Amino acid sequence: MNLIERAKNIILTPATEWEVINNETTTTAQLYTGYIMLLAAIGPIAMFLGGGFISILWRLPMAVVTYVFSLIGVFIIALIIDWLAPNFGAQKNQMQALKLAAYAQTPAWIAGIFNIIPILGILALLAGLYSLYLLYLGLPVLMKAAKEKVVAYTVVIVVCAVVLFAIFSTIIGAVGGMALFGAATQMGSRASVDINAMNQLGANINAANKSVNVATTPAPQVTGNPAAAMAAAMQGNGPVVEPVDQALLKAMLPETIGSMKRNKFEADKVAMANFKLSKAEAGYADDQGHTANLTITDAGGAAPFAMLAAWSLIEQESETDDGYEKMGKVDGRAVHEKYNKKTQDGEYSVVVGNRFLVEAQGHQIDMPTLKQAVNGIGLDKLEALKSSGVKQ
Repeated sequence: MNLIERAKNIILTPATEWEVINNETTTTAQLYTGYIMLLAAIGPIAMFLGGGFISILWRLPMAVVTYVFSLIGVFIIALIIDWLAPNFGAQKNQMQALKLAAYAQTPAWIAGIFNIIPILGILALLAGLYSLYLLYLGLPVLMKAAKEKVVAYTVVIVVCAVVLFAIFSTIIGAVGGMALFGAATQMGSRASVDINAMNQLGANINAANKSVNVATTPAPQVTGNPAAAMAAAMQGNGPVVEPVDQALLKAMLPETIGSMKRNKFEADKVAMANFKLSKAEAGYADDQGHTANLTITDAGGAAPFAMLAAWSLIEQESETDDGYEKMGKVDGRAVHEKYNKKTQDGEYSVVVGNRFLVEAQGHQIDMPTLKQAVNGIGLDKLEALKSSGVKQ
């Protein structure tokens, strides 16, 4: 079975696909070269391409080290699954454990494409939840775990994986340098939501995935189910969308934001298989230490990025002594807003036409200035382009 068919089946019909995988004969080398090494590369490549104004001297080492640790991590998780097996009424089998660790990771690896737009980390998190669900489904099939112990088995594996990830993150941060580590931490913080919101999201995706499991129809179009959306994208289902030319997006970025003048300018068009996007970004600064970045991304050419529509379903608000964060809707558009009153660091992002993402980040700037920067590009004008390049 080829990579695309396997990825599609494990995402859409995991219950039956685990039975197929259980009866397959393979080797560690075949599994790595034919599947793991290919899918694990998506996230690091997207990380490299989505680095914006971060120097290539930082982005390249970070991407390479992240990729290497991804490959190592799969093998270590497989060893943990195999080692824990007897404690949960399961059978030790290192090859089966490696197949389980690799194929359960599929949605999380594919969602690595979201690294191009860091604020979409919440959608990658949904894919990560689905990977845990796949692990849960696969344990009784591949490892013959006792049904009454599958939940506990899954939880212990996840705890071990979290510890392993923390260790790897520390090493990656040391290799990449403190500046890069800080940037990565900032990216991760953009996707933060409170625990109640995540519990609700987890419940929603479990319900959605159960409906996918019993489906007998061909792969669905992009909908509210992240897993189904990714599989549809891999198969090329749904309309073909050519991203708006990056030069057009670049022309929408203003020369000034308040007292700050534009001092950096960048525009790119990126394509990875069925994933395409165009992006324009500008940096601003003044003599008083105020700095800002303004970015416009056309995600219409990447089918999973149509999951921007799912963002509109999330409403969250939290406040501390230092600042606040909230997600909701303004004028019918999904909005994410975050501000630290002590450092005067802020972020304001708007989804336009379920296709474009407009982001403003600033240092020593008030929130009204960031909102003015986003609204100043002409959101209605941008939304008028939402059907541009669409081919059924």
